[in-house]
Amino acid sequence: MTAVRPASPAVPPRAVVILAAGEGTRMKSSTPKVLHEIAGRSLLGHVLAAVEPLAAAHVVVVVGHGREQVVDHVAAVAPAAVCVVQEEQLGTGHAVRIALESVPTDDAATGPVVVLAGDTPLVTTAALLGLLTTHGESHAAATILSARLDDPAGYGRIVRDDDGVVTGIVEQKDASDAELAIREINSGMYAFDESALRRLLSELTTDNAQGEEYLTDIVTHMRAEGLGVSAVPSASADEILGVNDRVQLAQARALIRDRVARHWMTEGVTIIDPLTTWIDVDVELERDVVLAPSTALIGHTRVNEGAHIGPDTTLIDTHVDSGAEVIRTHAQGARIGANASVGPFTYLRPGTVLGPNSKAGAYVEMKNSTIGAGSKVPHLSYVGDTTVGEGSNIGAATVTVNYDGVNKYETIIGDQVRVGSDTMLVAPVVIGDGAYTAAGSVITEDVPPGAMAVGRARQRNVEGWVARKRPNTKAAEAASAALGQEREHSSPDE
Repeated sequence: MTAVRPASPAVPPRAVVILAAGEGTRMKSSTPKVLHEIAGRSLLGHVLAAVEPLAAAHVVVVVGHGREQVVDHVAAVAPAAVCVVQEEQLGTGHAVRIALESVPTDDAATGPVVVLAGDTPLVTTAALLGLLTTHGESHAAATILSARLDDPAGYGRIVRDDDGVVTGIVEQKDASDAELAIREINSGMYAFDESALRRLLSELTTDNAQGEEYLTDIVTHMRAEGLGVSAVPSASADEILGVNDRVQLAQARALIRDRVARHWMTEGVTIIDPLTTWIDVDVELERDVVLAPSTALIGHTRVNEGAHIGPDTTLIDTHVDSGAEVIRTHAQGARIGANASVGPFTYLRPGTVLGPNSKAGAYVEMKNSTIGAGSKVPHLSYVGDTTVGEGSNIGAATVTVNYDGVNKYETIIGDQVRVGSDTMLVAPVVIGDGAYTAAGSVITEDVPPGAMAVGRARQRNVEGWVARKRPNTKAAEAASAALGQEREHSSPDE
């Protein structure tokens, strides 16, 4: 999703630690929780994308469950990040301590340590910049990104004194009735003074309901030492929402869908029904594109100015040029030229290239084929491993027979060719410029330019076959009546 790049913080973080070691048992999945996808990006990938503009000296991802998959994913999407393994799940404090062991203490980098959760795909760079700004201005030892929720169940509560000063964070399992009534919650995202954080991490204990080292206890220790602790509520409570099960995954997916749609509508794209339009974050759109209901744009799809997509259309890694119209189509790895017409009920497979003003019509499937400018495949055809020149027309129910069971072969159709309906083009075969094929032909040899190719047997009518072979059927009755009428009309006048 193309957007204005947020400004970097005045003091970039020395380190960003992303906690991504949890098993995510409530997802009930063989896929690690942080690798579940929303809008073409994993949960962890969304967090890494929000972090990237902060220009941190070190980015550390703590991995555990499904570590091999997570490590490979991080290497693919954020090669500069370092992964460290939390062998035992002993709590968030333990995870951060392990992460900081990989951050050198003798380099020249300065700045706070930011701690984030890997399952918060809605976090934005703007929210993190706000956290860092408040941390710097307050000169606090710790700053918490908080939020106020109507239903805070499941989250740790931010505890403040009568003057509004943060005094601690209490986890839900350890909270009193009065603390459970607090609506300001801890997002699990923090900015810390590095020296204070390193020192206090070594003092954490497991004296709590879970028997874990809570990172949140750092705040209590800091307050006990008289160190400043601040909290800044996020601009939107949605930004801090985590994903723990499939229900929350769907909720986050809908929120990101709306966020992406809102962005593109402000950029001049018409989205007729945002609720049924799904756009991945890496999709590129130009102004005056129209997206009709039930449209999905996936992967690295690009749609140029004035194109009309949908309804009921899915484009995956597909490029649509200006002014094209694509209706009720599934396309993957295709290139659709300017002012081309596609659909309805069309399947464009990888390697399909449609030239300007071309057409792939109803119930047409194409694969690894190039259709020249102004050429048309209007309906009910399969075109595979084929090159079509300019201005040609492929009649209904034409098939390029490209596969012999072992190998694929190419069909070449020249400019201004007219292929008759229900023609089988048995590859490899070349149809020369300006040539025609007769309807119903099976073409197995090259056709010279300007020739008419006829590849069908001469028709033979077997008179009386139905009466002999299908007597007493409705067909026989209809034939007998028709023949009787013919004899009556052909009798000489009396």
